[in-house]
Amino acid sequence: MAANEKRPVHLNLLQIRFPVPAVMSIGHRISGVLWILLLPAMIFLVDLSLSGPQGFARAGELLGSVMGRLAAFLLLWALMHHLLAGIRYLALDLDLGIEKQAALATAWWVMLAAPLLAAGLTAGLLP
Repeated sequence: MAANEKRPVHLNLLQIRFPVPAVMSIGHRISGVLWILLLPAMIFLVDLSLSGPQGFARAGELLGSVMGRLAAFLLLWALMHHLLAGIRYLALDLDLGIEKQAALATAWWVMLAAPLLAAGLTAGLLP
């Protein structure tokens, strides 16, 4: 019974230190959900831009605003993170990079490359 007295009374999620592959996995799930949630907005913008010259200009204005740039960055981050993590998971399924050091390195690579690629694409695509 003495062992049970040392058990925590509550679980503090802010004190848990997740390994980098776990954080990348959670990001992979979040990026997939973000894509689903932003899908109606993407469809709206495509429909608006194809409605005519005025609609195209309005879609450009929406994407050129601060909120539009932030939404574009989040969307591109979600795409890049989901794509890179998916490629990493495919490699792991093929038994490539399953060693601890390689798995850790590829998780860091995904975590660092996704926002950098998203920032570059956001800067390159938006005026």
